[in-house]
Parts: sequence; structure tokens; C-alpha cells
Amino acid sequence: MSAVGVPGPPRLAVIAGRKVGTAVARNRAKRRLREAAARSPMREGRDYILIADPAVNEAPFAQLTAWVGEALEA
Repeated sequence: MSAVGVPGPPRLAVIAGRKVGTAVARNRAKRRLREAAARSPMREGRDYILIADPAVNEAPFAQLTAWVGEALEA
């Protein structure tokens, strides 16, 4: 999800609910999503929200980066 925010650098929120798994799995999913987003272009002044699901921890990192890149372009 993307929305116009305040002027400045892009802001990112990462959410991982209990359906992702244990606390360790949720934290890993959030770390992977943050790193994938850091490698993807984001527009200035935008707010982004990434919501994790169980596939985030199982997907190869290259595929995860592609998914995040596609989501951030929308």
C-alpha cells in the first residue's frame, strides 16, 4: 500500500501478524521485508505499508525482492 505523506524521504511500515508464526518468524519476516524494500526504488514523500504473510520466510530472497519491487511501483 502506498499513500502520499509529508514531503521528504519515503517512510516504511512493516507489519507481521501472528499468522506468520512465532515471534522469531515474525521478526525474520519483517527484517527480510525491510531489506527487500531498501533494495527497491521508493518515491520521495510517500508512505509505504508492507504486510507479511508466511510465504515471506519461505521465498528465496531474490523472489521476495521482486515481489516488493512490484508492490512499491504500484
